[in-house]
Amino acid sequence: MPRIDELRLIARVARMYYEWEKSQSEIAKQLGLSQATVSRLLTRSKEEGIIRISVNIPGGVYTELEETLVKKFGLRDAIVVDSLEDNERLIQRDLGAATAYYLESAIRPNEVIGISSWSATLLAMVDALHSAPRKPGVKVVQILGGIGNPSAEAHATRLTSRIAQLVNGDAVYLPVSGVLATEAARDILAADDVAQQAIQLFDHVTTALVGIGSLEPSLLLAQSGNIFAPQELELLKRENAVGDILLRFFDPHGNLVETGLEKRVISMSLEQLRKVSRAIGVAGSSRKYAAILGALRGRWINILVTDHFTARRLANE
Repeated sequence: MPRIDELRLIARVARMYYEWEKSQSEIAKQLGLSQATVSRLLTRSKEEGIIRISVNIPGGVYTELEETLVKKFGLRDAIVVDSLEDNERLIQRDLGAATAYYLESAIRPNEVIGISSWSATLLAMVDALHSAPRKPGVKVVQILGGIGNPSAEAHATRLTSRIAQLVNGDAVYLPVSGVLATEAARDILAADDVAQQAIQLFDHVTTALVGIGSLEPSLLLAQSGNIFAPQELELLKRENAVGDILLRFFDPHGNLVETGLEKRVISMSLEQLRKVSRAIGVAGSSRKYAAILGALRGRWINILVTDHFTARRLANE
């Protein structure tokens, strides 16, 4: 039997073709696949018994829920992942596997893949990735400063280097801290020639993979040292911040929270992220619910990968 992630993609393509009466070229364009891949998946849908007279959605696949999220939040796509329980560690593993399959299916020649440096879920994705056939011109660039405490920095470096290795692309690092002590320090380091090699690619990113953080930093981010001081987090809380992407904070409605702290951050801006063709937010669990909802309301991402517990809550908003 194919993996649940492949069944999910097969089911989505079959539904679009047979029930929505979309052409193979339209499906390929919407999902970022080649037309040959769409044709192969339609063949597989018959082999697996998904297509008979109607589309039979396999257990653990939430096609209708995904469609609801796409319509409700104006997304390009949504991937809802089955998980045994609302446990953050289990969910991270499951989301990582689903994102890995999505990335393997979506990579095209000359892709510029932007990757957030400090995401445990994206680390889980790396563990699930399989080596892909070489596609020319692929680059993998850090879009959030990847320098931190040595024990945690190794994770950020591995995240970028391993993805580049598996997709047979070139890694471009952003060798500065994500958060600097002052705006002046931020400006000096961001102007460095080595940092600029990554920063100048921000406007050319075609696929971005980002975590969505709650106001309380994750363990990995805290270990990296790329966090704000407790009094600064209190300031963000008073300004009604509920979460962040790339250390850019927003409120429950998705509006940016500007306190001056953002001027000390070296990362892709959310305005740049919003322009990316595939801006993929990967996050789940009840702890991150408010942050995920805020990111969707702000339309900072256009593809969401989340667990089915979170997805049902979002669908009922």
